[in-house]
Amino acid sequence: MEPALAERRRRPRADSPAAVTKGRRRVIGLVILLALLGAAAVASVSVGSRFIPLPQVWHLLLFPDGGEAGTIVRELRIPRTALGVLIGVALGVAGALMQSHTRNPIADPTLLGIAYGAACAVVMSIFLLGITSIAGYVWFALAGALLASVAVFALASGGSRGPTPVTLVLAGAAMTALLSGITSAIVLLDQQSLDVYRFWRVGSLVGRHSDVIWQVLPFIAVGLLLALVNAPGLNALALGDDVATALGQRVRLTRATGVLAIALLTGASVAAAGPIGFLGLMAPHLARAVTGPDHRWLLPYAGMLGAVIILVADVIGRIVRGTGEVEVGIILAVVGAPFFIALVRRRRLIAL
Repeated sequence: MEPALAERRRRPRADSPAAVTKGRRRVIGLVILLALLGAAAVASVSVGSRFIPLPQVWHLLLFPDGGEAGTIVRELRIPRTALGVLIGVALGVAGALMQSHTRNPIADPTLLGIAYGAACAVVMSIFLLGITSIAGYVWFALAGALLASVAVFALASGGSRGPTPVTLVLAGAAMTALLSGITSAIVLLDQQSLDVYRFWRVGSLVGRHSDVIWQVLPFIAVGLLLALVNAPGLNALALGDDVATALGQRVRLTRATGVLAIALLTGASVAAAGPIGFLGLMAPHLARAVTGPDHRWLLPYAGMLGAVIILVADVIGRIVRGTGEVEVGIILAVVGAPFFIALVRRRRLIAL
């Protein structure tokens, strides 16, 4: 018997006491997550090279005086916090979708080559067009992510059975190798591309102003909407493609919707802040420990946990060095690597 089918049979009925308790626990967890997100956002606005107490932050927001503290709060920290929330939600949801569609518990948004597609497009825009500003190459990164996603899905759909978790992973690995090779060749040939690329490649929220937020917000909003639409179909796909088809699911359409959502969420995030690893891996696993496999709950939990994690990591990066900052991509790599090792060393990975 398929593990997912057995799991479904073990699920309590919706009106049973166990189901009521589980639903109540999920709601309470969501409220706790909202409180944690609020606390992380407050810390993100207040903490930095110059500490600004919360009462002063409120005063500066309500009565701007044009001083240095007001400029820091309004023009630097609030846009940075808002961008962190956006990227955290996007990568958390993208990671959950990625793990479910590939049925691979150690998958994250780089697995399908989407982040490498964005990186390759950015490097080409620098090399061919001389673009060096973040606002300038946001669109190239999005286009690269979308093209890479379409190519991966087309490659994975080549067989008679259409895209499967295995063909998606294989096509993603091939695309990653190809795009990584092209990117490396360009940055080795051109010094300017190398200088800009290695700063962007680290993954950071520093220096991103509100115009970057407004450019990526529509893509993230559409990606989140597609992810929510995709959630019921993913619950059916967890039973296996044949069972999902028997239940009336259009498997190809469900997979195409999921891949498009992943491309939009990942591409917009990578365009705005560079490739940030491990966030899309950690958030879904932490969320799944509370919600279980139901994607209607898993996706909101993964998104909110992603936002909390990236804001906390960004705050840690501001204070850990004393003077200067450590980029959030480096902090998450330091935390994420042990998490990844612990995950693969578990005797029994969570069945997807």
